[in-house]
Amino acid sequence: MDLSIMIPELLAALPLTLAITFTAMGAGFLLALIATVFRVRRVPVVSQLADLYVSYARSVPVVLQLFVAFYGLPILVGIFGVDDFVSPNFAAMLGLSLYHGGYLSEVMRPAYLAVERGQHDAADSLGYTFRQKLLRVIAPQAVHIGLPGYGNSIIYLIHNVALVMYIGAADVMATAHLVMERDYNQYQFETYLVLAVLYSILCVIAWAIVRIFERRSGKYVPGAKTVRAPLMASV
Repeated sequence: MDLSIMIPELLAALPLTLAITFTAMGAGFLLALIATVFRVRRVPVVSQLADLYVSYARSVPVVLQLFVAFYGLPILVGIFGVDDFVSPNFAAMLGLSLYHGGYLSEVMRPAYLAVERGQHDAADSLGYTFRQKLLRVIAPQAVHIGLPGYGNSIIYLIHNVALVMYIGAADVMATAHLVMERDYNQYQFETYLVLAVLYSILCVIAWAIVRIFERRSGKYVPGAKTVRAPLMASV
């Protein structure tokens, strides 16, 4: 098998894989942030809906969430007389965004709750609004606590992007299958090995970036006790 031919074909599909990944990362982060705020504040009805969304995202297999997005959304918009506009790429971005948002909410919420209650009380005593308390006191500490979990969620997302081939998105995995079929499935091991290396590189890059943010976070002190000073610094 000529790798000089196969690898460029796989790399040609890489931009779509990255586009789906980055879209799901961004949209999922916003969904997770909104869901986490409502779950923490315990707003009647809305918080229960947020809990239901997170339960759906974490309980239903990702491939089924992609099927729901691809086959269910056209039915939903059809009720309002809107023509079917759902392409495989759009459905992949939507399904993975919903999945990533629900999973990431379960990283953000424990990180928020892990910040000591005294920090909340001190911010309240200074007259901070919830927004001010969150941005100035809680978030700097919660970010450091949640970064490892966030890194794991990104790696899981990269893994699950490979499933978009089942709804017709022409990502790297789908392209690899087309290449194998063209060669009468003679080089399956070689093709999957190249894919394994490619996905490993993406995951290592994601891990390295998160690690950089971990090292730069204000509370990161290897081998030492965490410093609980964000509130004092803000005061």
